[in-house]
Amino acid sequence: MPVLNRAADLTPEVIAWRRHLHQNPELLYDVHETAAFVAEKLKAFGCDQVETGIGQTGVVGVIKGRHGDGKTIGLRADMDALPITETSGVEWASRNPGKAHSCGHDGHTSMLLGAAKYLAETRNFRGTAVLLFQPAEEGGAGGLAMVQDGVMERFNIAEVYGLHNFPGLPVGEFAICKGPIMATTDEFDLFVTGRGGHAAQPHRTCDPIVAGAQLMTALQGVVARNIDPLDSVVISVTKFIAGEAYNVIPETAKLSGTVRSLKAESRTFAEKRIREIAAGIAIATGADISVRYKNNYPVTFNHDAQTDFAASVALKVAGNGKVITNVKPMMAAEDFAYMLEARPGAYIFLGNGDTPGLHHPAYDFNDEAIPYGISYYAALIETALAT
Repeated sequence: MPVLNRAADLTPEVIAWRRHLHQNPELLYDVHETAAFVAEKLKAFGCDQVETGIGQTGVVGVIKGRHGDGKTIGLRADMDALPITETSGVEWASRNPGKAHSCGHDGHTSMLLGAAKYLAETRNFRGTAVLLFQPAEEGGAGGLAMVQDGVMERFNIAEVYGLHNFPGLPVGEFAICKGPIMATTDEFDLFVTGRGGHAAQPHRTCDPIVAGAQLMTALQGVVARNIDPLDSVVISVTKFIAGEAYNVIPETAKLSGTVRSLKAESRTFAEKRIREIAAGIAIATGADISVRYKNNYPVTFNHDAQTDFAASVALKVAGNGKVITNVKPMMAAEDFAYMLEARPGAYIFLGNGDTPGLHHPAYDFNDEAIPYGISYYAALIETALAT
């Protein structure tokens, strides 16, 4: 089954929705206008049930097939934007200063709305499609909030599927893999407290910058010398804050960063080594070093059977040679991971073409991808719930 004729017909309307959402980005859980827009559309399509306020500001639409009872499949799209000032220059650029859909969630939401309209019109399946529009993917764990709010049990979801656009992959192509497809993401802060003083008398101080520099160097050795080279782990120090004057050795320094991995045991080991290194350098330098370590999103792990199924559906839509089934995992993170911990399912990438990368201020979702996304979502339901 190639791109659905109805998906092609719907594309101009879906593009209009997408550009409206792009002009009006909202952050994290504060997606009230976006959620209202989604709920209004779902009700207008004739969904059997539309629920709001799930996971704070999530929206769920329920569409029952016309061929009787069967299992329930969940399809998920994210709604939130990023705290970025857009530089794309498009006519439909963000109207909200400092906020932009620089990750394409406007496209994901609009494609799932397009699929919802098609499925509500046709209902050519046995069972139930549940459409999950979640807030706060960008660091707020909105997927976890919906899971904790009982969305899987409340709507009796058996399997769940997600999609994300992929700059650099040609439009109309898909990419997926079994097992880890996106990484864990953790955050750490290292607080170094020394003894300040005059820069001309360093021997009378305990210099937190020196201790911090040793921390910085030692942390680079965790991956290089403590992790199996075949494992995927990234430790990045992204902030080093200390001092305000040329002639003053400060009292404190702070280092912050992120840890990413594709295995739970690597994640645990990295945290352990960071704490050990901090303790060792504290003894060596005489500084006090405390550690704040926060576990964020877990590994986004695709289940084997559902990955095979998702790839087969993508192949129907895209055609031979246009579905990569062994794509290398990304070291970015995704809170769809929580939904895949709650239910079996799969997460797939859809080509966005030759565009700026995700989270780049010049990024814009490629509207040419819309009919492929609509067709993929629709085909998942009609194939999984075939009559």
